[in-house]
Amino acid sequence: MDRRAFLGTLAGGLLAAPLAAEAQPGGKVWRIGLLDFASDPTSSSRWKALRDRLHELGYVEGQNVLFESRWSDGEQGRMPGLAMQLVKTKVDIIVTAGTESAVAAKQATSSIPIVMATGGDVVGDKLVASVARPGGNVTGVNSLTSELVAKRLELLKELIPGLSRVAILRDVDNRATMLYENQAERAGKSLGTVVKVVGVHGHKDLDGAFLAMERARAGAVLFVENTTFIAHRQHVADLAVKHRLPMMAPAKEYAVAGVLVSYGTDYSDLFQRAAVYVDKILKGAKPADLPIEQPTKIELVINLKTAKALGLTIPPALLQRADQVIE
Repeated sequence: MDRRAFLGTLAGGLLAAPLAAEAQPGGKVWRIGLLDFASDPTSSSRWKALRDRLHELGYVEGQNVLFESRWSDGEQGRMPGLAMQLVKTKVDIIVTAGTESAVAAKQATSSIPIVMATGGDVVGDKLVASVARPGGNVTGVNSLTSELVAKRLELLKELIPGLSRVAILRDVDNRATMLYENQAERAGKSLGTVVKVVGVHGHKDLDGAFLAMERARAGAVLFVENTTFIAHRQHVADLAVKHRLPMMAPAKEYAVAGVLVSYGTDYSDLFQRAAVYVDKILKGAKPADLPIEQPTKIELVINLKTAKALGLTIPPALLQRADQVIE
């Protein structure tokens, strides 16, 4: 499998470069709502990627575009209210990060276009009728977190010869992680690996979860993507080393923070591509006619500092395949 092709500061200052050639005519000022399950500045680099790409497409904040940002700080119960705030603000379009955000936005409006910068089981969660023909007011980019589970397990087994027990760490309050759990269990059976799911209710349960995984003698941990945990990635990485558990994460931010290895979508790329959807829709395209896109950039990142701390030797072949090695 080609890791580079699979299936095809938000708080920064005003952008002041010249208006691009394709700027909106007639002095129209677009209002773009941003809705995230995580917090700012937790995922600010991802949102900055979207804003920078929009700038390249001719949207200059304060001139022809305004942003309305709403973050739930990982509190699922706040999402419906925040989505409704954006609707009442009369934004022209809503961009969401994470399944919970997209679901809340869709429940709040059936008329305002919604662009997903990341998404999970978009059909199963009834966000769209199909990937090819969304059919409603939602479209965007799928992050394919669950579809990469088998490959992540394969990489862990390559990294740790003789690996037979893997713990799956997931937030049970996030509906998107259920699909990941199902995929992991099927992949474990096909690879002859015992998979044990350890559920947490938010980041406050992480310490106890790692203790439980250590006591269960898990040989490694497969961490499920959850936007709320990005803010706590350093704590996650520290716990993995403390309990001597090699961890596979779904995004490079975790590997940079100290998790052993990550294999997953380049999220900055997804947000840039979401910006293109925004541009198309503001220029007249209908979300119902824009197919859901799949990631084109999948990255393998290995943290050699963490490998040394865990007493692991990374196979040379795996190092050669890595997109980034942290030393």
